[in-house]
Amino acid sequence: MPEIFPEVLQAVPGENYIVYAYFNDGTVRRYDASELIMGTGVFARLRDRQVFADTMTVINGSVAWDLEGNRDATKCIDIDPFVLYEAPVVKDPLEESA
Repeated sequence: MPEIFPEVLQAVPGENYIVYAYFNDGTVRRYDASELIMGTGVFARLRDRQVFADTMTVINGSVAWDLEGNRDATKCIDIDPFVLYEAPVVKDPLEESA
């Protein structure tokens, strides 16, 4: 269990259903959502890569997909921030390579 309550401040979609989650402790975590999306549950609605990327946002301190575009947290699909926080720490993918 982390010593802080993990809160996602920013989310960036990557290739092949990768999520880069930027946390309140300064870490960037790389989460592979492909198993969730390829399953039969609610995440299957994100198989369209354009929908996956275009609707990704941060709601209630976690990565979420706002499929209706109205920022209603009760109608979004999200991932528990503690699950995301267990993903590997990676270098910020938005930093320019030198």
